Amino acid sequence: MTVRTSGSIPVRIEQDVVVARQAVRKLAQDCGMRLIDQTKLVTAVSELARNTVVYGGGGDMDWDILDEGPRSGIRLTFRDEGPGIADVKLALTDGWTSGSGLGLGLTGAKRLVDEFELDSTLGLGTRISITKWS
Repeated sequence: MTVRTSGSIPVRIEQDVVVARQAVRKLAQDCGMRLIDQTKLVTAVSELARNTVVYGGGGDMDWDILDEGPRSGIRLTFRDEGPGIADVKLALTDGWTSGSGLGLGLTGAKRLVDEFELDSTLGLGTRISITKWS
């Protein structure tokens, strides 16, 4: 697997969630991703970018355009230095929420992408990496 190009976008305020969504839609279009896959990826970005702002106190979204043989994809990594997730297993349970939402954010995002990795340390922050292949 090779990284064709990469970059980073700050995700610190609610408006940055919109910017992240728009940037990822453009990247997905440039990769030739089908509309349904673009929509799935942008939906996952909405959830994860919003969580970065609301629960992580803001952070960054790193992006990589990947080439692996005949396929290409987008890897996105959301990083924050917030409080971390106390119980990752619980946080990845359908219906569980630490706020007033429906509890579908992390599990919903996980179902929308091809690869999902979550690493969180209490007091140090959270790193979530997702990949969608076209």
